Amino acid sequence: MPSPPPRSAEPSPRVERVIGVDPGSRFCGWGLVESRLGTITHVDNGVIVFSPKAPLAERLLVMLDTLGHVLQTYGPTVAAVEGIFQHRNARSALILGHARGVALVALARAGLTVDEYTPQQVKKAVTGSGRAEKEQVAQAIALRLGLPDLPQADAADAVAVALCHAQTLAFPKPVDLPSPAKGQGRAGQNRRADAALLALYEERRSPRS
Repeated sequence: MPSPPPRSAEPSPRVERVIGVDPGSRFCGWGLVESRLGTITHVDNGVIVFSPKAPLAERLLVMLDTLGHVLQTYGPTVAAVEGIFQHRNARSALILGHARGVALVALARAGLTVDEYTPQQVKKAVTGSGRAEKEQVAQAIALRLGLPDLPQADAADAVAVALCHAQTLAFPKPVDLPSPAKGQGRAGQNRRADAALLALYEERRSPRS
C-alpha cells in the first residue's frame, strides 16, 4: 500500500464566498462570487420579484424567506449591501429602508458579517468610474466574470456589490485610479468607464501564458 503524501505545513488557501444584495420593494437582486487566491469567479445570481398588489408586509416576508433559502443553498461566508443614499422621495426612502432592514436581518441571522458600500464605491471598483451608467456596470461584471449574458438589472447591481467586496477582501488597499482632467465632467467619467471595459475585453481575449 502506497504511503499517503506528506501533509503540507501551509494552511489551505481561504475561500471567501461573497453574497451581494440589492434590496427593494418591487425587486430584490442577489449575486454570489467566490474569491480564491485573488481570483474571483461567479457562482450564481437572481432576482426576487414581488407582487405589486401585495401589502408591503407580505413582500418583506417573501424577501426574508427567499433570501434565507438562497443563503442556506449557497452558504456564503461574508455579505455586502449598498449603503443608504439620499432619496428625493421621502416615502420611497422609508420603504427602501424597510427592505434594507429585512435584508440585513436575513444576513445577520445566517451569521454573516455585512459590509456596506456607496453606489459610487461599487461603480468605481467595478468599472474604474464612480459615475458609470448601469449598463456599463453590467457589461463590466459580465466581462470580468466571463458571463455569457448580462444579468437582469437588479441582479447585476447585486453581483457588482459582491464583486466590490470580494476585491476589497482580496486587495485590502484599493488602487487609487487617476481622476479625469478638470472640465471633462460626466463625458470624461464615461470615457474612463468605457476604457476600463475595453481593457477588460482585451485582457480576456489575450491568451494566458
